[in-house]
Amino acid sequence: MARVPSPSYSITIRAAIENRVGMFSRLANAISQVGGDMGAIDIVRVEKGTIVRDITVNARDEQHERKIVNSIKNIDGVKVLRVMDRTFSAHEGGKIEIHNKVHVRDREDLSKVYTPGVARVCRDIQEHKEHAYRYTIKGNAVAVITDGTAVLGLGDIGPEAAMPVMEGKAMIFKEFAGIDAFPIALSTKDPEEIIKTVKYIATPFGGINLEDISAPRCFEIEERLRKELDIPVIHDDQHGTAVVVLAALINVSRLLKKDIKKFKVVVVGAGAAGSATTKIISAYGVKDITVCDKYGTVYVGRRQGMDPHLRALAKMTNPRKIKGSISDAMKGADVFIGVSAPNIITQDDIRQMSREPIVFALANPDPEIAPEDALPLVRILATGRSDYPNQINNMLGFPGIFRGLLDARAKGVNEEVKFAAARAMAYTIKDDDLHEDYIIPSGFDRKVVTNVAHAVAEAARKTGLARK
Repeated sequence: MARVPSPSYSITIRAAIENRVGMFSRLANAISQVGGDMGAIDIVRVEKGTIVRDITVNARDEQHERKIVNSIKNIDGVKVLRVMDRTFSAHEGGKIEIHNKVHVRDREDLSKVYTPGVARVCRDIQEHKEHAYRYTIKGNAVAVITDGTAVLGLGDIGPEAAMPVMEGKAMIFKEFAGIDAFPIALSTKDPEEIIKTVKYIATPFGGINLEDISAPRCFEIEERLRKELDIPVIHDDQHGTAVVVLAALINVSRLLKKDIKKFKVVVVGAGAAGSATTKIISAYGVKDITVCDKYGTVYVGRRQGMDPHLRALAKMTNPRKIKGSISDAMKGADVFIGVSAPNIITQDDIRQMSREPIVFALANPDPEIAPEDALPLVRILATGRSDYPNQINNMLGFPGIFRGLLDARAKGVNEEVKFAAARAMAYTIKDDDLHEDYIIPSGFDRKVVTNVAHAVAEAARKTGLARK
């Protein structure tokens, strides 16, 4: 699938350009001819006979960046002085930092926030442990924890390389929900060590966001921590994706005026996201779900590639006992949900679906089918990308979910909380505004976090999870 220029591959080229008529036009033409998307152009300084400019250009990938730079270098009268990668520049020195909420300007301030006044607060928390929520950061803090084994589409890249993603997650928590989130990358892959470590460091946090931990280890780690900690533990790769997919399906049923429980659904991908998506839509009432992995459909009695996790999935899915390939599973299906790999379904597969096919091709950056191929055949298309309508993005879920759980001082998380989050997200869009290209709100719609947080806090209170 051909990629278009993106801000994630954005460079600023500093060039000295001879100050004569037509030079800027030649520069713009050179960028355009090789497919660059030119943005801002700034004058840095004017010298004798030369203008030094910064030209910002979006590219498709690193190879395309080099092609753009070489095209500029080939212009007589232009000298490239420097090339700056704007994505790397944004990460320089890390993307987050800690700020004090209370100023320490003199001895009087110091005596309140530190010794001797702080001892009074320590004694109070010693006597009333729950006051940690009131007098420390615990009431507004989340740990974002990874071992670096399943990072984006990159796989097992290690804890150090995972840190930019964890920092990005922390930024989103703060920007959209006002939550102080701390990136913690663990240098162990041993589930027992991870569980033990998270338990030891959990005291300052009101919630734990597990991130980018590979399946099937992630299932055991999350399940054990949920049992052994008295704060919410959410593996966002599982439940963040699942909640947003459920919200989108709720809106599909609203738009098409069809009962969500009667959809025939094919889920391709049986890892963290696929498993959680299957479980949440099943718990919501969808009865006909067929899960596929690289060996084809998952069914009771299959021998190839099965493990305890897949055997459990097999028992709760595939009521029509389909044995075969992804193509076999898609015959007559209403909904395809892909959380797997690029280019694994075809136009012919979609043609075999029901009369109004719904395709959620969520693999990133390249989906299960090119959107251009799917769009002429489907009633509704969703992807994981921001350059097409209906982006299914975890960013819609986790800020509001954790905001609501923290506000309720929740002891855990349950299905009712996730259902409440999905419904609140879905109904952020009014009935009259629903459209094939608008079944899920934008991640930048600030009402989403507010609506989800209120719904989650209320669900936590109704189901006995709330301390507050």
